[in-house]
Amino acid sequence: MHERERIVIITGANSGIGKAAATQFAQAGHTVIMACRNLKTSKVVQQEIIDTTNNTRVDLMELDVSSFQSINKFCDEFKQNYDKLDILIHNAAYFNHGERHRLSIDELELTFATNVFGPFYMTSLLVDDLKKSDDPRILHAGSNIIKHFFDPKKDINTNSLQGEWKGKRYRVYDMYCQSKMALMLLTFKMAEEYKDAQIKVNALQINGAKMSNETIKKVKPWWRPIARMQNLFFPPTSYMANNYYDICTSENYKNTTGVIFNDKLTIMEPAPNAPGLKQQIQQLFGSRFYPYYGENNEKRQEIWNLCKEVTMRA
Repeated sequence: MHERERIVIITGANSGIGKAAATQFAQAGHTVIMACRNLKTSKVVQQEIIDTTNNTRVDLMELDVSSFQSINKFCDEFKQNYDKLDILIHNAAYFNHGERHRLSIDELELTFATNVFGPFYMTSLLVDDLKKSDDPRILHAGSNIIKHFFDPKKDINTNSLQGEWKGKRYRVYDMYCQSKMALMLLTFKMAEEYKDAQIKVNALQINGAKMSNETIKKVKPWWRPIARMQNLFFPPTSYMANNYYDICTSENYKNTTGVIFNDKLTIMEPAPNAPGLKQQIQQLFGSRFYPYYGENNEKRQEIWNLCKEVTMRA
């Protein structure tokens, strides 16, 4: 293994930005572990990446990030086959327009199980492997959907994340929004917790990417025309994959931790607590600011404690 080669885990690496990122890391000569739920379809993608990059160090391992049992199995197998981990990219996410309330196998609301609890637990199991790297980095795939939290009345509802739904009408869109804000809070808290171990933890706010025909077929029929229309304006998946790669490998970010990058790789700033009209417009239509909600240390601690509580059963 030459000096700059890295061992990289990418969840959800069989499609979209994850696939593009896996291809880019493999093209650069790194060892890539595709952590995917569906091995049958992923094997085709794995071979495609190997053929495209001429890099045989593209491994495929089964992982359902919404299942603690699956995460345990994945991490055990990883430790048996690899002696360290350099880069961990939490790319996989759950969001299905129009879907009803669903629980994970661990009786957790599926959106949070996939987008928050799973990444937290997986990271906790791989911390020792990351510590063995000379430059360990973790990247969370965020979303500009958190702009809804510019509304000062917006809050994360943590009371209905376990067992049957107890709140008002379930909206998967809103749960996805809340889960991505929770992941941002977790990014800040995790960076603080792992600072002494020199593990850098950052997030990238994704503002859209072109969806493949396969992905569009998976969404509700009524939403497919909208998805095809959005594809006319969204950048290719390789655009965000380039950002993944730069954040996780560039010397420019070797000491950067606890920040949110926008799609131009500018470090985002917290919005003011009481913005004026001009600032409100900048918040809604620009990518310079993230919601002031993210600066709430009590909320950061609350999400951290909730993740610890939930994953104790694993």
